[in-house]
Amino acid sequence: MDNRPIGMFDSGVGGMTVLKEVKKKLPNESFVYFGDNKRFPYGSKSKEAIIELTKNGIDFLIRQNVKLIVIACGTATSQALEEVKRIYKIPIIGVIEPTVQYMEKQNYKKVGVIATAGTIRSKGWEEAIHKEIPNVEIQSKACPLLASMVEEGWTDNQIAKLVVNEYIKDLKNIDALVLGCTHYPLLENTIKEQLGKKTETLNTGKFVAMKVEELLKESQMQNEEKKEEDKIFLTDMTTHFNEIASRLFGEEIKPLQAQERE
Repeated sequence: MDNRPIGMFDSGVGGMTVLKEVKKKLPNESFVYFGDNKRFPYGSKSKEAIIELTKNGIDFLIRQNVKLIVIACGTATSQALEEVKRIYKIPIIGVIEPTVQYMEKQNYKKVGVIATAGTIRSKGWEEAIHKEIPNVEIQSKACPLLASMVEEGWTDNQIAKLVVNEYIKDLKNIDALVLGCTHYPLLENTIKEQLGKKTETLNTGKFVAMKVEELLKESQMQNEEKKEEDKIFLTDMTTHFNEIASRLFGEEIKPLQAQERE
């Protein structure tokens, strides 16, 4: 048994979609969430910058005495995960591998991937998918405006519908669409409206939750009884985070100001 919390890191509110799924799967666990919204968005930054920001997030979570870290960010997973896993001893997982493990068990012929420009540029999703499913056809699309729209709370208005349609209109006859940025599940209903019923949308948080459960069991690090309250830390409090996160969880979310080291 290990009563320490699980750490989770993202550039903003998107990773809360992952937190929601992991909490649902593991109700006895406590969580520390670190949202680096002062430096949002990550998708337009260089790989070197993303690695440094990811290290900063991990360092913060380690100071909170977490037992495991989830990089709940598609951009940071695609460009920094392998680097930070070499640096830190604490178990760290991202959003790509658990999702690809699920996809491997399906009979997909054509899949789409939507993500930030940085993630698409890195080809992290394409390489991971083709490594496990060599014959699948992948259609990728960078959607740089979507995460910013989510941070503004624009998830189901007419603007959201128009922008989503513009991005995914060229994704034809796909069996599944990977929501490759953790902000995108907040747009899932709007995306489904544009895709139609035949295409499955893949919310990475669901597969991350299964992977975390598996890892905790293998390492015997489960928390048998929740003792600590979850803590949500932000690097910048002047955003729509509270409103969006509270709507997502159906209860009031009260973030704390993260005290960062210079």
